[in-house]
Amino acid sequence: MQKRKIAGLDSNVFYLGIVSLLNDLSSEMVYSVMPVFLTTLLGATPAFVGLLEGAADALSSVLKIFSGHLSDYLKKRKSLAFAGYTLSVLTRLGLVFTASAAGVFGLRIIDRIGKGFRDAPRDALIVDSAPREDLGKSFNYHRAMDTIGSTIGPLVGFFLLPYLFFNYRSLFFIGFIAGILALLAFFFVHDVPSDRPLAKKLSWSIRSYPREFQKLLLATFVFGLGMLPVSLLLLRIAPINPDLSFVPIFYFIYSLSFVLFAFPIGQISDRFGERRMVLAGFAVAIVSYIVLALSVEPWAILLGFVLLGLYSALTDGILRSYAAKLVEDERRGGAQGMIGATIGISSLVAGVIGGTIWTVYGFASALWYGAFAMCAGTLLFVLFIGKRRATLSSS
Repeated sequence: MQKRKIAGLDSNVFYLGIVSLLNDLSSEMVYSVMPVFLTTLLGATPAFVGLLEGAADALSSVLKIFSGHLSDYLKKRKSLAFAGYTLSVLTRLGLVFTASAAGVFGLRIIDRIGKGFRDAPRDALIVDSAPREDLGKSFNYHRAMDTIGSTIGPLVGFFLLPYLFFNYRSLFFIGFIAGILALLAFFFVHDVPSDRPLAKKLSWSIRSYPREFQKLLLATFVFGLGMLPVSLLLLRIAPINPDLSFVPIFYFIYSLSFVLFAFPIGQISDRFGERRMVLAGFAVAIVSYIVLALSVEPWAILLGFVLLGLYSALTDGILRSYAAKLVEDERRGGAQGMIGATIGISSLVAGVIGGTIWTVYGFASALWYGAFAMCAGTLLFVLFIGKRRATLSSS
C-alpha cells in the first residue's frame, strides 16, 4: 500500500515536524531567557550555566541509548516518544513555582529525562517512515521544524516579557500551554508496522555495532568536546549588551540561520552523501568559534551566530541520517540513541570545561579551547571515516 504523503513527505514525518515545532516553541520561549533568569535573578555563574546544560544533556543521552534499544525490542516508537514529550512539558509548569537555581537545575534534569525517552524512538520512527532516497531531506525537515519553533519561541519571549512586566514565571506558564498543543498534535502520528527481526536483547555494547559506525561515534565525541552549549555561548554578547536583554534576539538569529539552510542541505545530502555535509559543518563550526573569539563589533558576533546555525544545518539531522545508514534495520533505535548519547555526553564535558574556563579566564579562552577540540575531532573524522557512501539497509 502506498504511503500517504503531505508536502512531499511521509505523513508521519510531516506531523512529527509539527509536534517538534510546537514543543520547541514552548521550550525555547522558556530556555532562551534562562541564562538571564539564572544569572541576574537567581545569582548563578557562567560555570553553573555550563554545568546545568551539560549535565542535563548527558543524562538525557544515557536514556537515549536505553529508549532507542527499548523501541527496537518492543517495536514501538510512538508511546515512548509521547511519554518523553509529556514529561518535558510538565516541567515548564514546575518552573512557574521554583525560586532557586537548584530548583531550576532539578527541573531541567527532569526535562532532559523526557528528552532522553523521546528522541531516539522518534528519530527511529522517522527512519521507519521515510523512503530511503528522502532520508536526509526528512531528517532536516524535522530539524528545520524543530528549529522554527526554536526561532519563534525566543521572539515570543522577547516581545511578551515587557507586556508581562518582565515576570518570567508568567512567561513559563504560557510556554506550558504551548507544550500542551504539541501533545495534542501527536494524535496524528502512528507507529509503522514492520516485519524487521525482533531485537533479541537490549545490547549496550558499542562493539556490537559495525566498525564504521563506531568510528563515526568516536570522531563525533571528540569534536563535541569543543562544542559549548548554545546557552553558554549566548553570554558572549555581554560586552556589547551588559544587561543581556538581546539574548533572545541572538538566539533567534542562530535559529533562523538553521531554518534557512536545513531543508536545502538535506536535499543536497541525499544527492551527494552525508560525509561531505558533516565535514563541511565541522569546518564551519571552527570558523564560527574563531569569529566569536576575535570579534569586537556587534555585526561580527552576529556573523558568528549565523555560522553556528549553518553548522547545525550541516550536521544535526545529517549525522542521524548517516548513523541510520551504517547499521542493520533491527538496530535503528539503538543507533539513534548511540549517536544522541555521544553528542550529549561530549556536551557535558564541553559545558563543564568550557564554562569553567569562561568563568576563570574569559570567553576568548573558552572559545579557543572549543576550536582546538573541534579541530581534533575533524582530523579524526577525515582519517577514520571512509569516503564510501553509506546506504540504508533494506527493510
